[in-house]
Amino acid sequence: MIELRNVRHRYGEREVLRGIDLTLAERRVAIVGSNGSGKSTLARLLNGLIVPSEGQVLVDGLDTRKDAKAVRRRVGFVFQDPDVQIVYPTVEEDVAFGLKNLRLPRDEITRRVDAALERFGLTGHRTWPAHLLSGGQKQLLAIASVLVLEPAHVVFDEPTTLLDLRNRRAIARVIRDLPETAIVVSHDLDLVAEAERVIVLDEGRVVADDAPGPAIAAYVARMG
Repeated sequence: MIELRNVRHRYGEREVLRGIDLTLAERRVAIVGSNGSGKSTLARLLNGLIVPSEGQVLVDGLDTRKDAKAVRRRVGFVFQDPDVQIVYPTVEEDVAFGLKNLRLPRDEITRRVDAALERFGLTGHRTWPAHLLSGGQKQLLAIASVLVLEPAHVVFDEPTTLLDLRNRRAIARVIRDLPETAIVVSHDLDLVAEAERVIVLDEGRVVADDAPGPAIAAYVARMG
């Protein structure tokens, strides 16, 4: 469970989140809002990439301000642009990178890498240069490199924005089938509609928090 308690966040003098109180316990939560609404900042607060200017973010009881390292092990983060996330030259090296940082035994690393590549259809590309993958394959690689670390929760920041329709649908299937808790920040209303709960942000505040139907309707009305 992830909790935000009276969270405010500022960049300099600009306040981008204002008094956010949320408890995120559902298996699939989506966050939607216009550009500048604060949703990407909110996403980054959830795994301690940034800490709030005021208030508290708790992940399974761990405070992101005090327990940042432990929080990042529990909350994986998938960025909008996979090129930001892919750090090693080949597919299998990139998937193994985080595991090596955990200093796991070699056979455990091999087992987890093999399972992740199989899970995301990348086994046949394990020795490929990562930059030669398609956009959809790069996003799958980014997801595999996060999930191989076995987080309890995964945050996706605009995971389909840079993809064509075919690859958007493929990533949507991956998210739909995850056993882990997923929190998805997106403008893609088809993806948002698959969540159990949808939170709408506007000017740094929660303006709707409901099932997908009414929440999306409230978002569309605001954008109209």
